Amino acid sequence: QVQLVESGGGLVQTGGSLRLSCAASGRFFSTYGMGWFRQAPGKERLFVAAISWNSRTYYADSVKGRFTISRDNAKNTVYLQMNSLDAEDTAVYYCARSLGSSGSDDQYAYDYWGQGTQVTVSS
Repeated sequence: QVQLVESGGGLVQTGGSLRLSCAASGRFFSTYGMGWFRQAPGKERLFVAAISWNSRTYYADSVKGRFTISRDNAKNTVYLQMNSLDAEDTAVYYCARSLGSSGSDDQYAYDYWGQGTQVTVSS
């Protein structure tokens, strides 16, 4: 059984920063790709960033240059550093474990999901 627990969300002003964490249980964390997705109220869940087992990274165009995904395999944790936040980044952020070793922008390529953490950016 794999569990993913996100933390680090909260309320931040426009232009501010947050770092989200996703702690994973289960074995062989280092061999799986991991991803972050987000869902704003009334909208579909969208890809944000992903990282492969070898730390190759992928980003949605909307967050390139502002967000950074990283992983610490010794801690079974993946991070999402978010800078220059604006109101359009307001959403529930979910981390997910890939079916394989690569990251992906396709939510159907992930089999385990966390419960999500709320990020609210106020102007």
